[in-house]
Amino acid sequence: MERNLAAVFVLTSDGKTIAGFYSLSAHSIHAADLPEELTRKLPRFPLPVTLLGRMAVSQSSHGQGFGEFLLMHALERAWLGSQQVASWAVVVDAKLGARAFYLNYDFVPLPLKPDRLFLPMKTIERLFTS
Repeated sequence: MERNLAAVFVLTSDGKTIAGFYSLSAHSIHAADLPEELTRKLPRFPLPVTLLGRMAVSQSSHGQGFGEFLLMHALERAWLGSQQVASWAVVVDAKLGARAFYLNYDFVPLPLKPDRLFLPMKTIERLFTS
């Protein structure tokens, strides 16, 4: 945060105990890395995306829905930010065991990097405008 490389958001109930957190950063991906059905409609230069760099829930907070809360909060912030600075999607590098979590929310794996997933901003927009 001090070097302005990521914005970190913390979930806490008392201002001291961390229940969870996530970070967002500007990033880019190449259209050629995406599934082929998408690449035909996209430019060949790097696409601006928002990187969900880290997201975690404390072990004592597991099973309380905080993961979904943090993800929805992150997606909404990314979508709102994309209205000011372009972002084509949210991208996440899923840690071991977290891939299924993101797939459950319709994230799509990159063909050559199955642990790198993305959710197009158009899909995210529908979450918050319907």
